[in-house]
Amino acid sequence: MKIAFLTPEYPHERVGHSGGIGTSIKHLAQALVTQGHSISLLIYGQTEDAIFVVDGITIYLIKNKKFKGLSWWLTRQKIERLINRLHSEDKIDIVEAPDWTGITSFMRLHCPLIIRQNGSDTYFCHLDHRPVKAINKFHEKKALQSADGILAVSQFTGELTNTLFGISLDFKVIPNSITLTDFECDTVSNQPNSPPTILYFGTLIRKKGLLELPYIFNAVHSRFPGAQLILVGKDSPDIKTQSHSTWALMQPLFRASALEQVRYLGPMPYSEMRTHIEQATICVFPTFAEALPVSWLEAMALKRPVVASNVGWAKDIIDDGVNGYLVHPTDHSTYSEHIVSLLNDAEERQVMGEAARQKIESHFSSEIVAAQSVAFYQTYLDI
Repeated sequence: MKIAFLTPEYPHERVGHSGGIGTSIKHLAQALVTQGHSISLLIYGQTEDAIFVVDGITIYLIKNKKFKGLSWWLTRQKIERLINRLHSEDKIDIVEAPDWTGITSFMRLHCPLIIRQNGSDTYFCHLDHRPVKAINKFHEKKALQSADGILAVSQFTGELTNTLFGISLDFKVIPNSITLTDFECDTVSNQPNSPPTILYFGTLIRKKGLLELPYIFNAVHSRFPGAQLILVGKDSPDIKTQSHSTWALMQPLFRASALEQVRYLGPMPYSEMRTHIEQATICVFPTFAEALPVSWLEAMALKRPVVASNVGWAKDIIDDGVNGYLVHPTDHSTYSEHIVSLLNDAEERQVMGEAARQKIESHFSSEIVAAQSVAFYQTYLDI
């Protein structure tokens, strides 16, 4: 099968910053290539038009058209022409696009279009209690209604998306995944004699609970003063306060002695993240807004005990108390108690870490998810 992924991001040096959508596509695309499929990536929002091949995947960089008031339309037309040309040249059979900002609205494609719901702007604004731009909501709804098929990375994401747009479209749940061979790990706890570390990795932004994390760590620090909090990820502005930096907002929320135990390392190349995860004692994700986060899968695959948010999608990944803990981000006391319990109990970390790895192997392997995705695509090619 010849499959194209339309995306605004991908973890490659020529593409720029990549978040969860790009990472999830990378894992899936690599598995599909291994299984004998032809994969193309159509990456828009780039600074140049270019074509190159990496690891058997053909990458098309697409520079957005610039014309005041019409850029959105001209860019969509450019992407539409590229997809239809590649289809006519027998280079793609089907294309998958994200729901984010409804990039495929008003496109008329000659091949089946699948939209994978990793979380639209409308979805994330709702979870973050922010107003969504009317134009984004319009395009996202239009794109969903125009798609041939819809995938959702979690049941929660699919159901909430229908509710928010006032639609009742059928969707198939196929989760994000990771390449297990990239996350082989024999150890559960950090290196002997090193200080216990609590790792958060991801964007520093309000919607991911970063303004709750100082209060959680303050409580941990009072009971386990030797623990360190490590933060890895890109800093971001805060829409609510208009601050240029979420990290700047976080720092005054830490007690002085707790802040001395915090290290913010900034953004890291994706290739270096594995080392930081392996060196962590525990990983924490007190987020309010996700669809099905790849970062959780990566930490669990490396047998890190995870204390995460209990919102919506979380139960699709973690069985509370078995392969991780789920707590609401504003329940600072309970959140910190689970962290302290894990810091104090190496056996609990061992058992939970092993159970986490088993959950990833059975449900979130890219090999499994690639086969599920192909079976779904095939139903639209057979029509």
